[in-house]
Amino acid sequence: MKIAIFGAGAVGGHLAVTLDQAGANVSVIARGAHLSAIRSNGLTVRSKEQTINVRLPATDRAEELGPQDCVIITLKANALPSAAGDIAKLMTPQTTLVTTSNGIPYWYFYGLDSPWRDHVVESVDPAGRIGHLLPPGQVVGCIVFHAAEVIEPGIIEHTYSNRFSLGEPNGNTSTRAEALSQLLSMAGHKAPVCTNIRNELWLKLWGNLAFNPLSALTGLTVDRLTSRPDLRNTARTMMEEAALVAKALGISFSMSIDERIDLTGSVGAHKTSMLQDLERGRPMEIDALLGAVVELGRLTGVPMPQCEAMLALVRARARHAGLYPD
Repeated sequence: MKIAIFGAGAVGGHLAVTLDQAGANVSVIARGAHLSAIRSNGLTVRSKEQTINVRLPATDRAEELGPQDCVIITLKANALPSAAGDIAKLMTPQTTLVTTSNGIPYWYFYGLDSPWRDHVVESVDPAGRIGHLLPPGQVVGCIVFHAAEVIEPGIIEHTYSNRFSLGEPNGNTSTRAEALSQLLSMAGHKAPVCTNIRNELWLKLWGNLAFNPLSALTGLTVDRLTSRPDLRNTARTMMEEAALVAKALGISFSMSIDERIDLTGSVGAHKTSMLQDLERGRPMEIDALLGAVVELGRLTGVPMPQCEAMLALVRARARHAGLYPD
């Protein structure tokens, strides 16, 4: 199986190294100083257990790699619209496309038995362009429960968790999802195949939609956001609104709001990805995590005053920093 990982950052780079160690034929698409370091010194992953360095094909031109059996997209959702055309160069009609972005994905309503079947979520897929270039029928969804960071070009530090939940958007079981699960398991990851990937998606998103914007606006780590009563209550209100949207879409949660908040707090003095992007001057992933949820609230007729207010504030903060389009 030829596997291309599009975006060899923290998650993608870690996957590339572990899959290479498991014997897979892996290539990576990266850019800038990170790409130069991978070409010169290989790609390194450090963890508590060990340090692994591998040499593998790396490029910033997808067309150089040719058609792939599997493409794993590890870009942030806000980078996908501009990258979709290049990703399409790696694909044939038989290519399996694995999406790992946080938040509501562009394929969310594909094949869904609901009044909104195949509806386009404009916040993440304006005019349906991504869905046209990257057919949802070729997608296997992947929800990442994993923490790592690129600490310097070519070097990734993995801190905790290695769960990659897989699932077909239409809820079917498939040989391609099972094959991916087996491959990821061989690479040392937990990779269950879920019959309702959207439940897994919402469980992760439920915390992200509240704590990512709160952290960007306050500069606080998640342990402080979850332990201060005023901030915890703000997050709880956002999560209550989102839970009503999720319920309208047929989603069920396996834990309570406070259990989900405590799960976030258990990570400790961790900066959310949105806060890290703000501090490092990188485009901020706002729409997939909160903008799309507010859009779905309007679609389902669920009022979301707290989420709408937080969305306006975090967008304004990002615009002021030049990290969100005006």
